[in-house]
Amino acid sequence: MVGLLDSSSSVVERLRLPFALWFSALWLVSPTLAFAHASDRGHVLLLPTGYYLAGGAFAVAASFLVLALLPSDTLDRFWRRRLPLFAFGDSVRAAISLASFAGFAILLAAGFIGSRDPLSNPLPLVVWTLLWAGLTLLQGVFGDIWSWLNPWYGPWRLLSRLTGGSDDGFRQLPQWLGCWPAVMLFFAFAWFELVYPAPDDPARLAFAAGLYWLFTLVAMLVFGYDRWGRSGEFLGIFFSVVARFAPIERGDKGRLALCWPGAKLLRAQPLPASGIAFLLLALSSVSFDGLSKTFSWLGLFGINPLEFPGRTAVIGSGTLGLVMTFVLLAAVFLLAVVLGQRLARGGQPFAQAAGMLVWSIVPIALAYHVAHYLTALLVDGQYALASLSDPFALGWNLFGTADMQVEAGIVAGAASAWGLWNVQAGAIILGHVLAVLVAHGFAWRLHPQPARAALSQVPLTVLMIAYTIFGLWLLATPTVG
Repeated sequence: MVGLLDSSSSVVERLRLPFALWFSALWLVSPTLAFAHASDRGHVLLLPTGYYLAGGAFAVAASFLVLALLPSDTLDRFWRRRLPLFAFGDSVRAAISLASFAGFAILLAAGFIGSRDPLSNPLPLVVWTLLWAGLTLLQGVFGDIWSWLNPWYGPWRLLSRLTGGSDDGFRQLPQWLGCWPAVMLFFAFAWFELVYPAPDDPARLAFAAGLYWLFTLVAMLVFGYDRWGRSGEFLGIFFSVVARFAPIERGDKGRLALCWPGAKLLRAQPLPASGIAFLLLALSSVSFDGLSKTFSWLGLFGINPLEFPGRTAVIGSGTLGLVMTFVLLAAVFLLAVVLGQRLARGGQPFAQAAGMLVWSIVPIALAYHVAHYLTALLVDGQYALASLSDPFALGWNLFGTADMQVEAGIVAGAASAWGLWNVQAGAIILGHVLAVLVAHGFAWRLHPQPARAALSQVPLTVLMIAYTIFGLWLLATPTVG
């Protein structure tokens, strides 16, 4: 955090900020009632999955074989196709962001003084369901909506104009820093969501969200909106990465065009080490979210899943699991890249190959996100609509949805379970197939010779087949709801 202390301040003034941060940390970790997370699954998909596991693995392997036989120019023409649409200006971007900030402020107030029930208070429902689950899906379909909706651009623009500040801020960020601040903040966010005992507690979530908003605004004023947005604002970085998968592309002068899903990924430049870590963390965190609730994982630590003691009892194992899932995925991915480079006898530097091929993780991460949060979006999304009509639990009905009946049966019953399983399994398999397609596009850039390009992708394809099987197993295995 950036601190601006005047040299003539008293000792008390110098100690006020550290004391406030220490007190805040103590408050956040103090014992409290643990609420159920809004994204937890409420039922178990106990379906015969052997055919799906074999079919998913076969689909990924077959896509690799087909792509290996295709001429490179055919694949290149496929990715380059565009269908022009219309121009869309950004003159109202600041106004939309200010309106978003106003809505965010209301949600924070609701978190502090509204209902303590996370299914009645709109703040946890908006953050975990509409924002984290729903907006991610929209970003993958329509593009970078978050760049317009984020609650920082408008206030930053207004404050920088009022104070006469520069758009580039007044401090330079070291180039070596990359986006490591975003990696650390994303890990803290994932820990708060997946490990912290009460991520749905409205007051604590309001405090954490408000502190992050203030910290980010100060950093943007000091280092510049664009610079901090590329280095430290993890939500913007995550959403912009997801938006690269979207079939809607925004070109020069705001002109929109339709393209193939994932086509924009192939125009990306190689990522540095911090960018590679960020993308792998995005995938590993959602994977661990599913793994941490399985009977198999809990059994490793001697916990009876039928008598789950609550999150407070698994903070240590949860933190360890979150770290180890990231480390294991990173190690396996980098090993696959190393083996691929050796098989292809490529002359490209390892860092460039890893920085390119990591973009193929994006379709997989988006697919896992959709599959994992689908049930929460369908059920908790209804609670969100109801709570937004009465944000402070005062009996209001602003949008006529306060008294709506939540249809939880949409994810219950044999027919619903069968339909959900097919949608979730299909998303995971399709995500891996598209990842193979994207990885082949980068392989052609790294190795112009067809045989070498195909050889370089063998280890990565094996990894994707294994991850497909792992993802389908996560959907089918018994979990703690």
